[in-house]
Amino acid sequence: MDRDNVVALKKPETFIDDPITDILRSGAKKLLAEALEAEIESFLAMYADFKDNQGHQRITRNGYLPEREIQTGIGPVAVKVPRVRDRGSSDATDRIFFSSTLLPPYLRRTKSMEELIPWLYLKGISTGDFSEALAALVGKDAPGLSASTISRLKDGWQNDLTAWQKRDLSHKRYVYIWADGIYCNVRMDEKQCLLVIIGATREGRKELIALEGGFRESELSWTEVLIDLKHRGLTQAPKLAIGDGALGFWKALPKVYDTTRWQRCWVHKTANVLNKLPKSLQAQAKQKLQQIWMAPDKDEAEQHFDDFIAIYGAKYPKAVACLQKDREVLLTFYDFPAEHWKHIRTTNPIESTFATVRLRTAKVRGCFSAKTVMTMAFQLCRCAQRRWQRLSHYKILDKVIEGVTFVNGIEEKRIAA
Repeated sequence: MDRDNVVALKKPETFIDDPITDILRSGAKKLLAEALEAEIESFLAMYADFKDNQGHQRITRNGYLPEREIQTGIGPVAVKVPRVRDRGSSDATDRIFFSSTLLPPYLRRTKSMEELIPWLYLKGISTGDFSEALAALVGKDAPGLSASTISRLKDGWQNDLTAWQKRDLSHKRYVYIWADGIYCNVRMDEKQCLLVIIGATREGRKELIALEGGFRESELSWTEVLIDLKHRGLTQAPKLAIGDGALGFWKALPKVYDTTRWQRCWVHKTANVLNKLPKSLQAQAKQKLQQIWMAPDKDEAEQHFDDFIAIYGAKYPKAVACLQKDREVLLTFYDFPAEHWKHIRTTNPIESTFATVRLRTAKVRGCFSAKTVMTMAFQLCRCAQRRWQRLSHYKILDKVIEGVTFVNGIEEKRIAA
């Protein structure tokens, strides 16, 4: 390629103003000034009956505080906050002050900017690159873009995570739960995996229930997570748990919720089986496995199960043994509403969400602390939770809670005595 035809991409060096941005900023400044005037007038009206010793108005206007700039999504907006004077009290403890609810005394950025800065970090921009990354958006000399500011905001996320991990769960009821252990490909001061549980409420909404650090996916680590949930009020056992083949979770589950049924994830199982087959056979074998979990009823699924064993059992016993050992728990979903099968056959709610976490950590070459990774994962999950798909026909969950029997996904009609 001719070098003369190559256009070099340069980093933004300064904030580029344009007429539209100027109009927006001017309009924002005017509207903000009008809102502050309305706020101060309302404040003065509230104390209109207050008089000083000479019978004069006690609370009066007293000019403006020094002008300051508020960092917004359209760049800095200059603003002057009105102030008042209390002429009726010499004692500072009894003096009436005006504090704007729109612009608190130490506000330097709008709430949207407070959220933008941490999310840019989570999406892949390192702490030291923020000044350059935001220069083209909010101005090169914009305040609050230093590495120390980002670090302070990250401390706030950790406080949010700590409070969330101690929240009360006594008012919650989860019908289905998805569990998985997630490993992030980063250097950590402590080699841990993230133990994740997502639950579906009786209203069909998926929520992040637990996010803890564990030593691999051991039974002890999972037991601690489940016991903690129960101690915080989650006493009613879920009807179904969906997970991969990590033995730690399945050994821990009966110790805490012994009535919860098991469903093995078909995505994980398919990958495990295919790994034990030659690549030349994997495409065909994948179709055979798909025929099992896509069968309309359990009898047909059992037939396809037997067919797979007959086809591959003689030459590839390890692949068949991997599939056959979990035969019963792979077909549990047939005992639940057919409308929910697409949700409960796999751990996709966890896998799709944590793909973002893996993507973010893959961009960072430095060493993470276990706390940092967990905090990052929590913030990304909280953001993703707003977009999680609600369960189809969620009203059927009431029947699942009541213990109504489903056969091949269809409610079994009770015959009146």
